[in-house]
Amino acid sequence: MPRFTPDFLDELKARLRPSDVIGRYVKLKKQGNEWAGLSPFTKEKTPSFFVNDQKGFYHCFSSSKHGDIISFLQETQRLTFVEAIEQLAEEAGLPLPVETPGEAERAEKAQGLAEASAAAAKFFAAMLHRADGRVAMNYLTGREVTKEQIEAFAIGFAPSSRSALKDFLLNKGFTEDTLIEAGLLIKPDDGSASYDRFRNRVMFPIRGSRERVIAFGGRALDPDARAKYLNSPETPLFHKGSVLYNYAPARIASADEKAPLIVCEGYMDVIALWGAGIKRAVAPLGTALTEDQLALLWRASDEPVLCFDGDKAGRGAAFRSVDRALPLLKPGKSLSFAFMPEGQDPDDLLRAEGVSAVNQVLADEQPLVDVLWDREIQNHALDTPERRAALRMHLRDLVKAIADKDVRNAYGAELAKRLDERFAPPKRKWEERKPRQGGGWQGKPGDQRGRYAPPARPTDDLKRRGGPSQWSREAVFLLAAVNHPALIERQESAFFQLDIVDPGLKSLLSEILSAISANPGLDSTALKSHLTQTGAAGPLERVLNDPELSKQRFLRPEAELDEVDQGFRNSLAHHLSESTLKQEIARSASQIFTDGDEGWIAATAAREELINSSKLGEAEARDESDSPKRFEDALDRMKKSVDTKFNR
Repeated sequence: MPRFTPDFLDELKARLRPSDVIGRYVKLKKQGNEWAGLSPFTKEKTPSFFVNDQKGFYHCFSSSKHGDIISFLQETQRLTFVEAIEQLAEEAGLPLPVETPGEAERAEKAQGLAEASAAAAKFFAAMLHRADGRVAMNYLTGREVTKEQIEAFAIGFAPSSRSALKDFLLNKGFTEDTLIEAGLLIKPDDGSASYDRFRNRVMFPIRGSRERVIAFGGRALDPDARAKYLNSPETPLFHKGSVLYNYAPARIASADEKAPLIVCEGYMDVIALWGAGIKRAVAPLGTALTEDQLALLWRASDEPVLCFDGDKAGRGAAFRSVDRALPLLKPGKSLSFAFMPEGQDPDDLLRAEGVSAVNQVLADEQPLVDVLWDREIQNHALDTPERRAALRMHLRDLVKAIADKDVRNAYGAELAKRLDERFAPPKRKWEERKPRQGGGWQGKPGDQRGRYAPPARPTDDLKRRGGPSQWSREAVFLLAAVNHPALIERQESAFFQLDIVDPGLKSLLSEILSAISANPGLDSTALKSHLTQTGAAGPLERVLNDPELSKQRFLRPEAELDEVDQGFRNSLAHHLSESTLKQEIARSASQIFTDGDEGWIAATAAREELINSSKLGEAEARDESDSPKRFEDALDRMKKSVDTKFNR
């Protein structure tokens, strides 16, 4: 039979929420911080069966039965202890331990290490109240640590002697090898005598999931000490990246207060907040948050608050936490951030301004997406189109790292929206005037920033030409992307720089780019399914069902990607000729009335050249892969020609 150690059982129960396991057999309904349902043990009409995820148990008032997920399966499904564990381990993805002589030996050794650590904690606690501990007690008093805090956190003192703890524990029957393996003694490589690891330090016991002491942290009292804070080394009991200081009590307090966990940077912050009545604080052990620690936080809170010191180092720690958490985000599982005033940590702020100031900082918490956005905006120069494009690309790369599809899509849409809002060109009052019925140049006299307003109705010339409408020209790009999402990777720069005028199509483009940025592997079917659930579902339906668009072969779903790419380039060239370039001609034309015949001749010549170039976009039978560049070259020549006359 497999040997199930206490550590294995703790890990098994930590990976599964009781409400999820029990909810498969009992219909549960959320009631405050618990789940309630009809008893599976008795017949009743009023719920008296309750499940508490934070505390990890169920209780049935009608039958007085109480237990965890293991005992629940034993009671209700008539499983043996081993069968219940095997079923739960499979669900949790936790390999069952194999019973071997080595496993039994390791379990016995771990028990010995835990007992040695517990004895060391008692020794340190006693030393704090001896004469040798007076300096340590004075330090704690100076930090306004009370007797209640000292007792609650079992704070102690490690004497300066090299062998005080060693002698004490050896006399208690512990072996030297056990004390070395527990991280309490250091054995020099040169073979000389072992000595106490912690000396002349205020000691903070670190407890594991079952509230047993598994390690220590020590704060140096000597200002010249090489390390201000010193933690136990990695041991069979203690893995620094998998433990949070004060986690078990804080988890219970978080459930009782119905408030999220608070993550501080150090032991003293946790202890100070506890003394102020905020008992749901934890701290990592001198490192940035790890994946294991984030998993612990999310077991207790959907959105724990990371409370960092208000300095450069604190903000840097917050940013590292953003990068660590981003790939791991799940629906409903995120982080919030609260920043202390410059130069202060929670302990400093409490002593300076009291608990109300700390509560205000916590109330001003920022969601992870805001901290991410602020960091990227501050770290990127945004004064040129190229630099803004670099920011957009960098944000897309960050979003791609999010493993969960739904969260990835949500972040893609949110960041795309913020980019659009930040970099949208500001509207000028003169642009917002209602166009004259016959169209014409709008703007202040002589102002080259004006724009040409098209006539309110199509001209006879436009009717005779029968060219595609602006909506049709723009819709081509959207249909190509929807039917062939792989095109976006080929023409990424072009898609992200498209200037779409129609509001519906602009919304559809934003949703497409957000979805592809979040999930580059989307095929056409999946993309269409996603888009139907967004606010752009209406424009999507119109694009998919437009009879004129469907006549173009490269827009059909069965077209080859190379054919689609070529058609996209041709359409882009034609679109540029019909929009961007003609706007430039019109802009130049605004000067004609004041610059006389020479300016008119220059603009007319340039216009003829561009009109001839625009016909390239209509020649689908020829290779037009470089046509956008031809339009840009023609535009450049036109502008230079006209500017020469205007600026003589």
